[in-house]
Amino acid sequence: MQKKYYIYLRPTFLVMLLCSGLTHAQLEGPSFTTQQASAGKNTYDIHCAVCHGPNLTDGEFGPPLRGRMFMQRWGGKSLDTLFIETATTMPTAAPRSLGDEVYANLLAYMLEQNGVRPGPNPLQPDPQFLAALLIPTYGPTAAGGLTAGAELPPPPTPQKVNPLQNITPVTENMLAEAPAGDWLTWRRTYDAMGYSPLNAVNKENVKNLRVAWTWTLPEGPSQVTPLVHDGVIFAHGFGDVLQALDGVTGDLLWQYSHWLPSSLSATAKRSIAIHGNLLYLPTSDARIVALDVKSGSVVWNHLVGDAPNGYGMTGGPLVAKGTVMVGTTGRAPGGNYIVGLDAETGEEQWRFHVIARPGEPGGDSWNGLLLEERNGGSVWVPGSFDPETGLAYFGVAQTYDTGPLLNPIDRVGVTNDALYTNSTLALDPSTGRLAWHFQHLPNDQWDLDWAFERQLIKLPVDGQEKTIIATSGKLAIYDFLEADSGQYVSSMDLGLQNLVTAIDPETGAKQIDPELFPSKEKAVMVCPHPGGAKNWIPGSYVPDTKILYLPLMEFCMDLTPVPEGERGSLSSGVNWTVRPWPDSDGNYGRLQAVNLQTQEVVWTHRQRAPLVSGVMATAGGIVFAGDLDRYFAAYNQDNGQELWRVRLNDVPNSAPISYETNGKQYIAVTVGHGGAISVDRTPLVPEIRLPSNPGATLWVFELPEN
Repeated sequence: MQKKYYIYLRPTFLVMLLCSGLTHAQLEGPSFTTQQASAGKNTYDIHCAVCHGPNLTDGEFGPPLRGRMFMQRWGGKSLDTLFIETATTMPTAAPRSLGDEVYANLLAYMLEQNGVRPGPNPLQPDPQFLAALLIPTYGPTAAGGLTAGAELPPPPTPQKVNPLQNITPVTENMLAEAPAGDWLTWRRTYDAMGYSPLNAVNKENVKNLRVAWTWTLPEGPSQVTPLVHDGVIFAHGFGDVLQALDGVTGDLLWQYSHWLPSSLSATAKRSIAIHGNLLYLPTSDARIVALDVKSGSVVWNHLVGDAPNGYGMTGGPLVAKGTVMVGTTGRAPGGNYIVGLDAETGEEQWRFHVIARPGEPGGDSWNGLLLEERNGGSVWVPGSFDPETGLAYFGVAQTYDTGPLLNPIDRVGVTNDALYTNSTLALDPSTGRLAWHFQHLPNDQWDLDWAFERQLIKLPVDGQEKTIIATSGKLAIYDFLEADSGQYVSSMDLGLQNLVTAIDPETGAKQIDPELFPSKEKAVMVCPHPGGAKNWIPGSYVPDTKILYLPLMEFCMDLTPVPEGERGSLSSGVNWTVRPWPDSDGNYGRLQAVNLQTQEVVWTHRQRAPLVSGVMATAGGIVFAGDLDRYFAAYNQDNGQELWRVRLNDVPNSAPISYETNGKQYIAVTVGHGGAISVDRTPLVPEIRLPSNPGATLWVFELPEN
């Protein structure tokens, strides 16, 4: 039986201002064919009538789609706004599922029912085409809408000023040292510490935290950390939706929905960015869209990658020195890259290819492969920035085609290191020039990315305090590098891997157990699993104590040969499957506190449910983290004791934040499972049941008054 989805056009349509560059005087009226309107009626009868009624005006659950109310809301607007609203939100159970042509037919039927006559030219399902068409302001008046002449009682007097009215531009000094009540980047500040200096919520009163408000986000995986500035929360929703919310009340201030062609699928993201008066949104068709902070209107829209041919954009942007920097992800031939866009105009200033090209430095590190045979190097998270060195730091992941690199060829000057995979890159934001690089794990044959946050911290080196980059890959081995030069300082192994047997104390070069390379002859057990003992969910560093708080995972994989001719999980001819650590006691999740100055473990909290959120430490002496069993908890920074917990409606799969407005501190976290972090761990804990429909939600907590 064919599954039916029902369309319900929400009664409160939101602000979606698309920058078409056209005035109403330049817009034309819509044209559609009789055949389109007839096809649209058939779709309406199947999917829409159950909510809006067979006559478009008599539905029990949906507002009228014909008549005065409809025309009051949509008359005079460009047709792309109605098209995008319909396609991106309907059917409610499966938005975007009907196809572009079907949505265009629905529009044709609605226009016909509102007095627009069919013509010879079909309505094209293209937002750019529709942006040049104006919905007429005339139409039937017999049904729907407010009774003619009826007077409404005056609305309630607003109790507070819209915070957008007083929102201020975000400077680069603010991005480096954010006001205590703001959360302005993925990890709050350029240095990626992920630490909040707020302390009103502390170890003594955190047990009293309660829900301040919640907001339902578009359904789907929710991994993006919200940003907060001047009391306004900017929250991302799956499907490339960005919403501005009042941080005190949770009221919606504006919404932008990006139009995604039906040939592409929405993908999860991890961050957005703010700079000046603009917000920067990465999209599923590999664009960066710059939005006006106060209105959500599009200022510019720049194509970064060819999404149909394999380029994505998961990590999100970093803005520094007037440049929007963002890396691509995916398996496209030739590999990924980082671009620098002018923050004001979106014009591309430079492009750095993270897969070394033949004839360029590092080009001979690909075992003799042609450029089109090289791939990978995804940039999974935003970079960090050091105003003192003037450099931006990005992590680059491994290649996906490991087979051709497994055995080195016998050619002078050629290696199989595969630069710049699993490397830290130090780039000049103004030019894209590579200042230095450090490769943490050459020739990664196990999908153990070294591509996560690059935290900039102050540590003594040879008796002198220096800015150090602290970064770990999936092995949960931390490398420490000098930020100005990339000089190797030291490493710290947290004991959750069996692959690296030794690390050179001078160079940081890793010695690999030769028995654990993928083999076509035998199965081998490697720890950790490609889900990572450490993954992209970030840790949090407290600068005063020099303690880093980390979400970690205890699990391994078996690499098993596949039959001849099959690719397997890796192109070296093996599949991976998940397994517990040998002699595991069934506890997989680990929250660990480590002193980076002494490299000693301060405490470890272990539990059965895997941790799946980032970590946030605050000046109140608390660490917040969330797990796969839908719990969000606060822990004592001193000893790891759990102080408070709450069960959420879905999995907290992003990173928590804290902000302050009107003198009050709030704790916030988004939930919504579906990303890799909330999927690859589930076989180990079969008793944990996740919601059948991802319930993406923004949760905000507060202390009671007095």
